[in-house]
Amino acid sequence: MNDTEQNEGGAEMRLSRREPAFNLPGSLVAALALLTAIHILRSYLLSPSTDEFVILTFAFIPARYAMPLAGQDLGWLWSPVTYSLLHGSWEHLVFNAFWMVAFGAPVARRIGPARFVLFWCLSAAAAVALHSAMHWGEMIVVVGASGVVSALMGAAARFVFSPSGRISRQFSHLNRRLTIRQSLSNRSVLVFSGIWFLTNFLIGFGQLFGAASGAAIAWEAHIGGFLFGFIFFPLFDAVGRATHGINDSP
Repeated sequence: MNDTEQNEGGAEMRLSRREPAFNLPGSLVAALALLTAIHILRSYLLSPSTDEFVILTFAFIPARYAMPLAGQDLGWLWSPVTYSLLHGSWEHLVFNAFWMVAFGAPVARRIGPARFVLFWCLSAAAAVALHSAMHWGEMIVVVGASGVVSALMGAAARFVFSPSGRISRQFSHLNRRLTIRQSLSNRSVLVFSGIWFLTNFLIGFGQLFGAASGAAIAWEAHIGGFLFGFIFFPLFDAVGRATHGINDSP
């Protein structure tokens, strides 16, 4: 029996099989394994002084870009990406991994390993670009993959919802990609995005007016990542280009 029935236009696809719940793409598994291995190394094998060196070398610090680059190491060059591989705690890592599995799986499966790595690097840089603009020259240490996770959420919002507004759970990576206009007209996308932005703005205002002591949430990086994923996902979307051609505008 043929598992796939595709109509003449190629825009809709019906599959009789169910997508396995934990059938994660290899690129996402590799990313999660790398994040976990790095945190194990930092937590149990490195001395506190060595771990501090790792943080100062590979974390993102806005103050780097307000000082002459000639007098620094090359941390300013790689830290807009490497910060996303570090986490402040196991809770921080597990939280990001949970949302990465939820929203990263369909994106990674759709765009393939090479584009996934490129998407990770560029979305990480875009996330801290907005954060740095809001905290220019400040000595703030930023770590974590939250900006990348937010970008994956923004990218997923372009195709995991059907045109009717329902969430497509089975084989969502094969869905037609919505244009920005269609996305902004889709009730489910608007509700999802609205709740996401509201949550992050509340986090930001909470930190601005009476922030608790200790580590703060880089909510600006979340917004930068989400906007990057939502707006620029078509540049990485092989499925959208192959199925719908060049007329499927961003």
